[in-house]
Amino acid sequence: MAPGQDWCLQCGAGAPGSVAGTGWRPAAGIIAVTVALVLGAAAAGVAALGKKSPPAPVVTTTVAQVAPPAASIPPVTTPVTPAPGITTPPKIPLKAVTPPPAATTPTTSTPQTTETTKKEEAAKKEETAAGKTGGAGSEPEPILLDTNAAQSYNPYSYPAAGFGDPSLAIDGDTTTSWSAQVNPATAPRMAEGLLIDLKTAQKLSAVKLITTTPGMVVQIYGANGQTVPTSITDKAWVPLSHSLTIHKRHAKIGLRNQKKAYRFVTLWISRAPASALGTPEAPGRVTVSEIELFPAA
Repeated sequence: MAPGQDWCLQCGAGAPGSVAGTGWRPAAGIIAVTVALVLGAAAAGVAALGKKSPPAPVVTTTVAQVAPPAASIPPVTTPVTPAPGITTPPKIPLKAVTPPPAATTPTTSTPQTTETTKKEEAAKKEETAAGKTGGAGSEPEPILLDTNAAQSYNPYSYPAAGFGDPSLAIDGDTTTSWSAQVNPATAPRMAEGLLIDLKTAQKLSAVKLITTTPGMVVQIYGANGQTVPTSITDKAWVPLSHSLTIHKRHAKIGLRNQKKAYRFVTLWISRAPASALGTPEAPGRVTVSEIELFPAA
């Protein structure tokens, strides 16, 4: 070894008195440690290279919530402050309140109008017809009569006091009547009537009458000429209807011989109803409140 050389380059022995003088073992231990450290570092590097990269951080995205439909949101009720003096707040209706219909003022009528209406309705319900009225379609208007067209037909000369005013049977007022007294000696048979003078001959289809004594038996006759036949048995009288019992207050009698014209028409009464017989002290009466004649079509 050269001066100052610590190690033999041939055998590796250390110079006496130097650190290497202790032999090669300590040096070998140092080298071993060094090699171990290098290998550890290499292993650590390899391990570091073999490790997987850490997972990427999870990014959390906050999504805003969608508001529920308006129908599902409960209504916000605003408290109502009651007015002074009112302890309970008024309730507000959910639906519009429809006001009730305006009250209709009842129509009033006078007793006379009401009575007339009732009588007209009763006339339609109670009206009866015997035979054909002739003609189709709507019924014609009744013949307009003179105020003196009606008269009592009294061929057997009964007392004049036994008859009422015949004009009351054609005055258009159903509350007034012509009447004929029932003779107690011959009751219930009668032989008088109500005669209508048309002034001129006319063709007839029907007779309507209103009476307060239903149940009487009547017959319609017609005649021509300038004077009234003196007896109901006179051949100048032509029967225009059969003998009929008037069962109701209102009656309509269809006439025959509608193609012939007649000037005089008589409502002949041959029998009184039981309700109109009366007594010898207070004889009964039959009545005709209204009589109308209708022309043939």
